[in-house]
Amino acid sequence: MSDALRRAMIAAARRMNELGINQGTSGNIGVGWRGGFLVTPSGMEYEHLKPADIVAMDMDGNPSGRRKPSSEWRIHRDILAARPEAGAVVHAHPPYATTLACLGRGIPSFHYMVAMAGGDSIRCAPYQTFGTEALSKAALAALRDRRACLLANHGLVAFGRDIPHALRIAVEVETLAGQYWRALQIGRPKLLSKAEMNVVIEKFKTYGVQPKRTPRRP
Repeated sequence: MSDALRRAMIAAARRMNELGINQGTSGNIGVGWRGGFLVTPSGMEYEHLKPADIVAMDMDGNPSGRRKPSSEWRIHRDILAARPEAGAVVHAHPPYATTLACLGRGIPSFHYMVAMAGGDSIRCAPYQTFGTEALSKAALAALRDRRACLLANHGLVAFGRDIPHALRIAVEVETLAGQYWRALQIGRPKLLSKAEMNVVIEKFKTYGVQPKRTPRRP
């Protein structure tokens, strides 16, 4: 199971670059595992990663294995510890989300899909130096009642129940960031009301949930 999970992390890291939400080795992925977590290594090209390169860490931040963990391991550890519903965390530097983050701007309720991230806005955490506890704390605060946030002058972080879910949320946030950026070029986007966003948030709780199939009797 560990080997399969490590391979899934590598595939997702490569997929981030294919989807254009990350460039080079700037992003990272973390997954809860055996009371601790797995995280991608620091500064290694995704194309060359092997399962053994994925770093196992305990919740005290102690790594094992032959590689140095991502400099952002604290964000992964702290989200997995603070949010029981989190199974995987994606951190990336997508172009549009990072552009907004460099302006210190979050994403308001200009589109109902903002609710996909868990609230009526996607917040932007204040700037802190990468790889620090201060950055992790800022991210956790911005993620309160949310599944994604921007990081000022940095990028974005998103979490989900598993790797595909976390990656889908990260991709959707970047899509929204691009749409919002384009809307700002024309004028001032009209925002949906808090009441309407609350309706959408409730609808998203069952969005995509398919009923279980009842086995046919012979």
